[in-house]
Amino acid sequence: MNEPASSASGVQLLEVAPEYAGQRIDNFLLARLKGAPKTLIYRILRKGEVRVNKGRVKPDYKLQAGDIVRVPPVRLPERDEPAPVAQGLLERLEAAILYEDKALIVLNKPAGIAVHGGSGLSFGVIEALRQLRPEVRELELVHRLDRDTSGLLMVAKKRSMLRHLHEALRRDGGVDKRYMALVRGNWPTSKKKVAAPLQKNNLRSGERMVEVSIEGKEALTLFRVLRRFGEFATLVEASPVTGRTHQIRVHAKHAGHPIAGDAKYGDDDFTREIRELGGKRLFLHAYALKVPMPDGSELQLEAPVDQVWEQTLERLGA
Repeated sequence: MNEPASSASGVQLLEVAPEYAGQRIDNFLLARLKGAPKTLIYRILRKGEVRVNKGRVKPDYKLQAGDIVRVPPVRLPERDEPAPVAQGLLERLEAAILYEDKALIVLNKPAGIAVHGGSGLSFGVIEALRQLRPEVRELELVHRLDRDTSGLLMVAKKRSMLRHLHEALRRDGGVDKRYMALVRGNWPTSKKKVAAPLQKNNLRSGERMVEVSIEGKEALTLFRVLRRFGEFATLVEASPVTGRTHQIRVHAKHAGHPIAGDAKYGDDDFTREIRELGGKRLFLHAYALKVPMPDGSELQLEAPVDQVWEQTLERLGA
């Protein structure tokens, strides 16, 4: 991004650098006007206060390299500023970073922390990282993990890395993500994959549920047994070939082996028995990642499980 030329009135003129080509103007403005509500962004676009190459544009206009964007002065009400993230959480997340370079952060996200604010939450991992790395202008989630799932989460520090990883995620075999899950019952060694189409439904409460449906999108998860705990439970490795919402959780349930601690798709009796062993969490953890880097090398990472997970499995195996 070239340095803005600001006039005395507070108007900014921004020249679009090549790495932002293809980004929608509304998303471009949201990233630059920190804390601005979307309603404000759409209002200044609708009223023509934002201009691209001196002309009006719609919110879905895709920027091109060299475009000159006129950004009007915007006064943000203080109450719209994101709430500062608690120091304790900031320290936990700083300690959870397993890899960092000029373009990428990979952290071992703790269970119970959302990846971003919204739905009544004032902050999540991305808001906390923006506070931890205020000098980084373009922190964006590469992918998501459910709030209660722990493990490896990638956050891009540069748009070029975000684009590279999104392309790799779309490519067959581009990114290898592996999860561990503790499931009910004795998972048969012969069950190596679950292929079942998934459909999202939003309940009246606003909660999102996913179910197996012939009308849904194709979904495939590969499974491998890691450890057995008699007939009671099995620790499995799950490798999602597709990336559908709640895919592993719904596929495990569909196979007849729901995941421990899963409030949406789990088995209440099984979850209660695991909780009595101290296992008060969802037992789904993104533990291994292989990612192709832009220079042709491969980044390989493994994330350790937390103490709750470790102690629960020790008690199960005792």
